[in-house]
Amino acid sequence: MGMTPSVAITEPDRPRVWIGSLAAYHGSHDGVPRLIGEWFDATDAGEFTVADLHRGTGVPFDPDDELWVMDLDGDWPVRREMDPTEAARWGEIHEEVGPERWPALCAWVRSGSYIAEGDSDFPVLSDFEEAYCGSGWDSFQDFAEDLAEDIGLLSDVPESLQAYFDMRAWARDLAYDYMTERDADGNLHIFRSL
Repeated sequence: MGMTPSVAITEPDRPRVWIGSLAAYHGSHDGVPRLIGEWFDATDAGEFTVADLHRGTGVPFDPDDELWVMDLDGDWPVRREMDPTEAARWGEIHEEVGPERWPALCAWVRSGSYIAEGDSDFPVLSDFEEAYCGSGWDSFQDFAEDLAEDIGLLSDVPESLQAYFDMRAWARDLAYDYMTERDADGNLHIFRSL
């Protein structure tokens, strides 16, 4: 007999949230703390109401109760509790960036060297697209060597003299214009400094 998971299996890094009732958690109705909540895709987080959350629990509730994201699942740029509308915005950003680039965006935000929308934590996606150079290199040195080849850095230098070029020094100087950050899986992402 096979085992059945207690939650639906989705994309492995798709951001999901556990939304719970703050009043139930704090026991404000009858003094008994309860965990009343459910897992949702982050994109759907802003659509649920207190009534939806309490439906079928048999626990009386206050319609003015506040819903709160108490846990996160998947890769997230920030690791903290938040309100459901903020979680929904992160879900929208995941959809806009796509699952392939989501780990890179998370790394960029966690680096602290990103550009945010106004006074929020949400990244400016056009700046992310401009800054992101890719991943797949073991080190910045490997990235710099690939870049040197791609731009033809030494193409006008005779082959007999190319061995005298100090690629390490060039890469070290180039690093001032870039930022590196590893994602949750340890992959190195490279970003241009804007």
